[in-house]
Amino acid sequence: MVPPFGSLRSRCGRMPACRLRQNDAMLAVALLLPVAWLVGTFPSALLVARAHGRDILQEGSGNPGASNVARLLGWRAGALVAVCDFAKGAVAAGAGLLVDGRPGACLLGVAAVVGHTFPLYRKGGKGVAAAGGALVVLYPLIVAGLAVIWFVIARVLHKASLASLLATILFPIAVFAFGYDTWEAAAVGGLAVLVVVRHAGNIRRLLHRTEIDLGAQPGA
Repeated sequence: MVPPFGSLRSRCGRMPACRLRQNDAMLAVALLLPVAWLVGTFPSALLVARAHGRDILQEGSGNPGASNVARLLGWRAGALVAVCDFAKGAVAAGAGLLVDGRPGACLLGVAAVVGHTFPLYRKGGKGVAAAGGALVVLYPLIVAGLAVIWFVIARVLHKASLASLLATILFPIAVFAFGYDTWEAAAVGGLAVLVVVRHAGNIRRLLHRTEIDLGAQPGA
């Protein structure tokens, strides 16, 4: 399968001028990696919660993410956080796609997700929305399909974490099934492992049936 966007590297081949441009593209991606990480660290949930006089790290599940904000402040606030976190991954991956095609998009997208999940000096999020933003740049149809699955599971079972985990696990399988390069499936698989690991607490609560419902108020 030939992806819709080729990289500068794949188009140039072995021409000397193109090798120079390849080096420029790789250097640009390397320089943009810390920028993408910083974009990922933007504290969307903390700022939205603070604007309502709440501390998202001390209330609800304590996770600075859209689901916890939605439980505490309503779906509009949660949607705003989800859009902001989604944009972080999409902007980083989009910049990488412009600079160095699909490899650049993967690298900068992952950097943004890592920044979201492991910022300095505070607790990070679970990475689902940021990863979704990065992946929609490269796999829009897969993201659209899994978004429907996420919505149905979250709506029926009222467990956002379970919906996120299932969508995360299915993503690298879908990438492989659609015939993308093996390195892409491996990269998405690594990203999926990161997201699943960040959901370790949710997995324990799901197994013990103590996970908070998506529409429930903490402590209810």
